[in-house]
Amino acid sequence: MNLASEADIATKVDRMAERVRWGHPEIARRGIDPCRLAIEGDPGGAEAFSFLVLGDSGTGLHRRDTPQRRVAELLLAHGTGARFLLHTGDVVYQVGSSEQYPDNFICPYREWIVDGEDWRRLRYDRLVFRVPFLPVLGNHDYYDLPLPLGLLAGLTAPPRRLLRSWMDLDVGWHGSFVGQAWARAFLDVLDAVPETSLGEHLARTRTATVDGARCLLYRPGQFTRLPHRYYSFRWAGVDVFALDSNTFNQPLPAGDDDGELSERRQRLDAERASLLLSLGPLGGDEDARDDRATKAEQLDEQIRDIDKQLSGGPRAVDEAQLDWFADALIASWRNPAVRGRLLVLHHPPYVTETSKWDQGQTLAVRVQLRRVLDRVAASLGDLPAGRPLLNLAFSGHAHCLELLSTGDTGHGDAHIPWAICGGSGYSLRRQRPEGPELLEGPPGSERVVARSRLFLGRCGRGSSLRRSYSALRVDVAAGIPLKLTLTPLVAEKAEGKWRPYRGAGIAL
Repeated sequence: MNLASEADIATKVDRMAERVRWGHPEIARRGIDPCRLAIEGDPGGAEAFSFLVLGDSGTGLHRRDTPQRRVAELLLAHGTGARFLLHTGDVVYQVGSSEQYPDNFICPYREWIVDGEDWRRLRYDRLVFRVPFLPVLGNHDYYDLPLPLGLLAGLTAPPRRLLRSWMDLDVGWHGSFVGQAWARAFLDVLDAVPETSLGEHLARTRTATVDGARCLLYRPGQFTRLPHRYYSFRWAGVDVFALDSNTFNQPLPAGDDDGELSERRQRLDAERASLLLSLGPLGGDEDARDDRATKAEQLDEQIRDIDKQLSGGPRAVDEAQLDWFADALIASWRNPAVRGRLLVLHHPPYVTETSKWDQGQTLAVRVQLRRVLDRVAASLGDLPAGRPLLNLAFSGHAHCLELLSTGDTGHGDAHIPWAICGGSGYSLRRQRPEGPELLEGPPGSERVVARSRLFLGRCGRGSSLRRSYSALRVDVAAGIPLKLTLTPLVAEKAEGKWRPYRGAGIAL
């Protein structure tokens, strides 16, 4: 039995659209851009600023000395003056349930939330942030529970305690209801506004104007909601585009490899069954529990991915979102007020983490982003003047901190630096044994398309095992061209002890 179930892409798109009343005539009548966000206090000019990035954080596996809280404290210590926080997805594990928000999100980040000192009384769907907290959806934020597992976990307290003593699955009795909990925590959920009050609500919240269109105004400490599951905003002349990669990550069809994939699935299924049968009480050994949870989740993800490839159904792609991104990026390049462009999404198109580098979803996102960026490059012609279409892109999903750059890929994604920030509290993974260079092309004619320059996650074994939980501080220099400095914020555990990480900032 899979540990989680996942709705298809069309269902995700439809459910999220209903929650924000996508296409409602009142929104169009008022000239509102439904995907644009303005943050109160934007200086407009090309001044220096900093922001923070974290991802794959929302765990309840560690009940005592939690890595997630360690990283949160680093963010607080190094985040003085940070203008906003980007979250690369998987806000809570395992299944994005509203049950998990108090312990797995509100408590560890309570200093960023108004009245967070009394965090137990806060409702997950009434949060107001002191500093803009800007997430994208991760796959776990969309996950639901198979009915048998939900019944087992939620029937009574004793079975749940028993389950935790063997392997903490970090689930309640229900899942996300196709991203509903995430939507209620972060979106301006318009389907909760009565039809008779919708006009007044829009007049009160869509009070900003950006590039000639009205849009939602994000007011730290007062009204902190996002307009949609994908959106854009500008700060100090830098455009940020946030995408929902869960709706264009459908793995490519198996094709002639279906027999090999079927055999691989059988091997993974047998390995997962063996892991579950080998479980025994773990006592207070949270490291051992973390190892087993890591392996179980990794196997589950790989099996789910193969099932999608073998399904034989039509490929589903959220074309509306990708068209929006292409048009918005083209407009950004043609706008003289914009000095730089950043992207954030959950699934990385390039990564060297061992379980994700060749995953079907990784390759699918690469294909879809290339298609969009090729279209942008063709439209812009010589305008980029040899510069990459994005100054920097962020993603999560891979449980590590990695900095890599694409080379001459032959596509619009060439020479883009990527920061994979997915090690902010949940189980960590290793770098693949094949090394830091990613190759592409037919056998015998492969070429390097991306190269890693930093990887922090899990490394070593036995007494030399190190776990590096992480986030990022990004400093943006004043002026043009855009100059960025990335500083890893790392809580490292080795030999059962936490120790400081000494790493310098990396200039881009």
